[in-house]
Amino acid sequence: MNKGGPVGGGGLGVGGSGPTAAAAAAAAQKQKTLLQRVEGDIANIVDNFSHLVNVARVNDPPVRNSQESFMMEMRAARMVQAADSLLKLVSELKQTAIFSGFASLNDHVEQRRVEFNELGEKTDRLLSRIGEEAAASLKELETHYSSSAQKNI
Repeated sequence: MNKGGPVGGGGLGVGGSGPTAAAAAAAAQKQKTLLQRVEGDIANIVDNFSHLVNVARVNDPPVRNSQESFMMEMRAARMVQAADSLLKLVSELKQTAIFSGFASLNDHVEQRRVEFNELGEKTDRLLSRIGEEAAASLKELETHYSSSAQKNI
């Protein structure tokens, strides 16, 4: 069990503001809740198993054996419930990982789109400036050529 980063593998920081900070806070809270569920379910399984082993001793009085049998069934049922809860948690973690993976992928695509749009605008400005400089140089050369051609005539 990894208690290291947020569920889903995103490296979100909690500091800052805006939707990213809110998403990071929500992810941290969800991770805390999931970890508490895991710890509770595992503790429940271990506790019920230890009680099941203690009750499993064979005794002579038939009444005591039937009581112990009932206790064993009850503890086994509680273990099954805790195991079922863990299985549901695993399913929820898988869904979270899948959906958070799509969300982070969408965020990355959007970030790259913005970067490429900015780069395209920068390139357009550069080409426009180069075109203006070329037009100014061409006009200067035409003026120089026409003035030198008049002197030669």
